[in-house]
Amino acid sequence: MTDLKQKFDFEALTKDDVAVLARRLEQDDYANPFEALEDWHLLRAIAFHRQELAEPYIYLLDIETFDEA
Repeated sequence: MTDLKQKFDFEALTKDDVAVLARRLEQDDYANPFEALEDWHLLRAIAFHRQELAEPYIYLLDIETFDEA
């Protein structure tokens, strides 16, 4: 398994890589809140760069649309 925190080549990510990341977020068993935040930001970046990989886990991002009008 590749260390996702060190890897920013979004094209090289696999479904399995993202599934491992999502599993960590779902389990929410981190030593400190900053580790969880790092994973959350990584999943968010994946959602921007490779939406098809993050789509099954988009609920973990809890992103809401806002009407700024």
